[in-house]
Amino acid sequence: MKRVLVSNGNPMEAVVGFCRAVRVGPYISVGGTAPVDSEGKTVGAGDPATQARRCLEIIRQALENAGSGMDDVVRTRVLLTNIDDWEKVIEVRAEYFKNIRPVDTIMQVSRFVNPEWLVEFEADAVISDGTEPKTVGP
Repeated sequence: MKRVLVSNGNPMEAVVGFCRAVRVGPYISVGGTAPVDSEGKTVGAGDPATQARRCLEIIRQALENAGSGMDDVVRTRVLLTNIDDWEKVIEVRAEYFKNIRPVDTIMQVSRFVNPEWLVEFEADAVISDGTEPKTVGP
């Protein structure tokens, strides 16, 4: 199966050796997605719901660039630095996934690379219609 790298332009992708998403055939995995803007600045410092929404919008764009969308998501992972924020974050997650109901894991981590980040999301999707990706990475 063909392997397609989906980049979002993060300069660290080439340095570290990662990309926002990888598509292999109908399977797409979106890696740990932090609440940052296009310049890498934290969005919603101190607000887990705002940060969750930003993470999910970045995932939406990555999936669209891979020829998919949020309706194709089969699994999400929510990583929190404070497990007590789970309800605020899951309320936002429900805005995107309430009707399709992908499986989910919620976990607490000790910290992220940037201490302003309260949450990161990961997502996996499966496409069944043979749609080709809209963009590819490096």
